[in-house]
Amino acid sequence: MLTKGTQILTLSNLRFDASLGILEQEIDSPQQIQVDAELNLGTQPLLPSDDDITHVLDYRKVRRIIIDECNAVHMNLLESMIGKLANRLMQLPGVLGVRVKIAKLKIFDDCEVAIRVETGQWS
Repeated sequence: MLTKGTQILTLSNLRFDASLGILEQEIDSPQQIQVDAELNLGTQPLLPSDDDITHVLDYRKVRRIIIDECNAVHMNLLESMIGKLANRLMQLPGVLGVRVKIAKLKIFDDCEVAIRVETGQWS
């Protein structure tokens, strides 16, 4: 019987407004972005030792960190924002690797623009 497996916490399609960009309309008002994040928690028991939230990484905390980091200050570059966010998520206890994608949803009428970064351990 298997008792352990690799655990990856995923938050998908998290949408909120953030102050990001170098264009006049981006500086003057926040724009909607979408964040997708995967956090590699490595090998974990298939069943936690007990059914207590304090013994796992609380995804509510991860969601709040993503929103807060992306809204802390105006960022000119998507590359700067995603690097800052990836670094912050890597600091969470038990996180071995982070994959993050941030998309600007409405900067162009015909496409979205996104950056994806992967850091830490992914095997």
